[in-house]
Amino acid sequence: MLKHWKSILLVLIIIGAGLGFYAYSLIYSPNVPEDLEETSLNIPQGTDFDSLTEILSDKGIIQDISSFKLVSKIMKFDTRDNISGRFEISPGSSNRELISLLRANKQTPINVTINNVRLISDMAGKVSKYIEPDSLTLLNYLTDTNNLQKWGYTRETILSMFIPNTYQFYWNTSPEKFVSRMQSEHSKYWAAKGRKSAIGKLGLSPTEAYTLASIIEKETTNPKETKTISGVYHNRLQRGIALQADPTVVFGVGDFTIRRVLNRHLEHESPYNTYIHAGLPPGPIYMPTLSSLDAAIFPEEHKYIFFCAKPGYDNEHSFASTLSQHNRNAKIYHSWLNKEGIKK
Repeated sequence: MLKHWKSILLVLIIIGAGLGFYAYSLIYSPNVPEDLEETSLNIPQGTDFDSLTEILSDKGIIQDISSFKLVSKIMKFDTRDNISGRFEISPGSSNRELISLLRANKQTPINVTINNVRLISDMAGKVSKYIEPDSLTLLNYLTDTNNLQKWGYTRETILSMFIPNTYQFYWNTSPEKFVSRMQSEHSKYWAAKGRKSAIGKLGLSPTEAYTLASIIEKETTNPKETKTISGVYHNRLQRGIALQADPTVVFGVGDFTIRRVLNRHLEHESPYNTYIHAGLPPGPIYMPTLSSLDAAIFPEEHKYIFFCAKPGYDNEHSFASTLSQHNRNAKIYHSWLNKEGIKK
């Protein structure tokens, strides 16, 4: 009889060991292929557990769906109804490792560089390559009349909310969270280094300074001249002289291939034509760099009222404090344009 019970006990031990090994394998053995090539996983907003399982299977991230579901049940992950984000999947991960990653929402942040755009639609298109909302969704949110009024911007000035830089976002960032982050970065930028106080003493708001910086940005790529050019524009604004900035004319015309601004361009009616309209244009004509923003906020002090390009391709300028000096400089430059055959 004792021998009989010993046999039964041995069988039970073997069965238990087998079940234990099976359970261990389900939980800890690799279920993600070792040779997984596409390791970045984007899960859209509103994904429930069943949809997640389909995504993981369709993308070849899990090899055994049943074991994944079973371990998810054990780990109480199968009741989650809103799983989203961008995750970096490690090849060879076990069910437990994969579920722990998703359950803890250990997303991989994405670097999003915001710069070098002319229009708010361009910026929406650029950012939408890195976060879940598409460009149209983002653009509609950024240009919604009620939102603009709430934020204190117009369609013409909304670009000035965005300080050029590289920021980290999660892929499932909503338009609301994106704007909230940008508002925070905008506030931090203007609060630092006495920027808001400095531009206030010059009689401009941060939005107006951003607009001025955008003009400086399109006037020169020579960092040695940005603060000098800024000083010219500040002098003109303070004296009530029209800015007469060629880049604003080009923006108003809408032909960004123009290399030589002609009289017909100067006569083009547009609120951005600073030959026709005094003061700053309605909003920025480009997203300025941080150096151009710095130049607009902290201009060089001098008596120059005019500047024009110098002959050559070095993007240098001649500065003048009198009209007669400026006319001589302009004549030299236009003669060079004619000689080079630059007609438009």
